[in-house]
Amino acid sequence: MLTHMRQEINEIPEAAARLLDRSAADLAKAGKALREKDPAFLVTIARGSSDHAATFIKYAIELTAGRPVASLGPSLASIYGADLKLGGGAAIAISQSGKSPDIVAMAEAATRSGAVTVALTNTLPSPITQASLHAVDINAGPELAVAATKSFVNSIVAGLALLSEWTGDDALKAAVRALPDHLAKAVTLDWSEFAGQLGDAESLYMLGRGPALAIASEAALKFKETSNMHAEAYSAAEVLHGPVALVEDKFPVLAFAARDAAEASIVEIIDSLAGKRALAFATSGEVKAASKLPFIATGHPLTDALALIVPFYGFVEAWSRSKGFNPDQPAALKKVTETL
Repeated sequence: MLTHMRQEINEIPEAAARLLDRSAADLAKAGKALREKDPAFLVTIARGSSDHAATFIKYAIELTAGRPVASLGPSLASIYGADLKLGGGAAIAISQSGKSPDIVAMAEAATRSGAVTVALTNTLPSPITQASLHAVDINAGPELAVAATKSFVNSIVAGLALLSEWTGDDALKAAVRALPDHLAKAVTLDWSEFAGQLGDAESLYMLGRGPALAIASEAALKFKETSNMHAEAYSAAEVLHGPVALVEDKFPVLAFAARDAAEASIVEIIDSLAGKRALAFATSGEVKAASKLPFIATGHPLTDALALIVPFYGFVEAWSRSKGFNPDQPAALKKVTETL
């Protein structure tokens, strides 16, 4: 019998297609509002997997629209009551449940300050939609497993679709429309070779750059959530500034490399770590010393990076079960976390 997590991973392509179909009008409306505002900057408001989705969207906006994006600590509003001057910008708040008090408080503060606020949520209506000027239903559908999978992917799909509407980027629009088919192929990829090599490892590093760094961060969180395994995410460049000291014989390192401008540098670094006898794997066909993991090349650097998380999800669900855990119900966690 499939776990809820495995079922929800399998549903990712369908969920992405549903989002693009059912939320098209709201995405177009929010994109028009951003176009009319022409924000000088953007901020994101999120926690957990949603914050990793926000990091992905941050890179996508900076690379495509040329606007700087910063992540706001929700406690600035909920705890400190800070009065931020956001009138010249826009804010994207991401929350599956739409009701975490600190996320809602920060979205309310951004709206009051004059920012164009857009909520990406799996729950309508909800407090986050009331706190924001525009709301987009990510249409992931019910997610019963505690560890988010399809809601993470759909948050990013919504962010990319919103970005394409705002900027009128036809190449990105086409790539987003093609995503469900690419994700359907990604679901079938087999990363069991990586599982077979991990053995009894207790810690590992996840590497990435640009949008793929957000994927590495999400992957590290999923190891912790589902398998009680210590995993840390680093920029493939940042890992050389200290963390590499822990990389020794058979230390596992997984590099998420998309077909983008950062691939060559990631390949160089992961191959150098393989030279130090690390257990090095990468989602690139360009590596020489590291082992290759299968991936789907989507033809666009942003959607290419997003597709990398799907085979990882399948891998980590199976890994969790193999270690005697229940990936649907991680210890000490619950589906909705409401923080101040």
